[in-house]
Amino acid sequence: MRTFLASLSACLFLTPAAAAQLPQELKGHKDLVHGVAFSADGKQIATAGFDNDVKLWSFPAGKEVRTLAGHTKPVYSVAFTPDGKTLASGSDDKTIRLWNVADGKLQRELKGHGNIVDVVTFSPDGKTLASAGADKTVKLWNVADGKEQKTINAHAGTVFGLAFSRDGKQLATAGGDKLVKVWEVASGKELKSLKGHDDAVLAVLFAPGDKEVVSASMDRTVRVWDVASGAEKRKMGPTMDDPFGLALSPDGKTVAASGYGGQLHVWNLADGKAILTKKLRSFGGFCIAFTPDGKAVVTGHADHACYFTPLTP
Repeated sequence: MRTFLASLSACLFLTPAAAAQLPQELKGHKDLVHGVAFSADGKQIATAGFDNDVKLWSFPAGKEVRTLAGHTKPVYSVAFTPDGKTLASGSDDKTIRLWNVADGKLQRELKGHGNIVDVVTFSPDGKTLASAGADKTVKLWNVADGKEQKTINAHAGTVFGLAFSRDGKQLATAGGDKLVKVWEVASGKELKSLKGHDDAVLAVLFAPGDKEVVSASMDRTVRVWDVASGAEKRKMGPTMDDPFGLALSPDGKTVAASGYGGQLHVWNLADGKAILTKKLRSFGGFCIAFTPDGKAVVTGHADHACYFTPLTP
């Protein structure tokens, strides 16, 4: 069970032409896909597999560009720098690897975590990498030289989710201890502890404006919190299965969650109203990302593939 736990507007319609351009699937991994991310320009997708590999794919062609090999255990998370030139990957081998996207070469290996690195994410300016995982800590790294800047003893359980605010001044974390926390990046000081979930929190993100955070939990709810007060503002769900993946649409109006049982849920962020509930093509939707136009999502699954799902009723 530990393997599966590690990690996470108006309805948009595809025209027939757009639907034809959307790839159906990404196949190439030899084990479950636990992480997925688009580059900022929308031309590449990175995936993290339990086959120990990271793969780069072209978009919208959906063709494999290259495999980044080097991790010695399952890879849980991937993230592009804002300029799209560097890719970070976090693994069960306790390391983070920084890769040159252009040629796939390893830039450096970051060591310091004492257990699985469940999640990695870059600051908006691309200068800082945040990582977290089963050792219950969050680490901040200088991307330029790979040096560790700060360690935060963040949660009483695994840290499954991380997200920088858009101004880069705050960091939100999601923990196995049922808590969502907000931190000041510069000092590492805890600003808020958001209580209300009844089970492990698997994913977190900041809403536009940085005044709200959104979290997804194994209690089968997605919740919206006010950062300033720490109060819960909205609760979506219960969902049909545990929401492992959580993503915000490019326009910031829609939030989507992919579930362990293979369900997709989409809500309007402003009022929490359900837009779409849909069965995905396969069991185990461990990760999710919106396509650059916001009209579809891509999800990573237990059957070793990623699938694209148009956001139509």
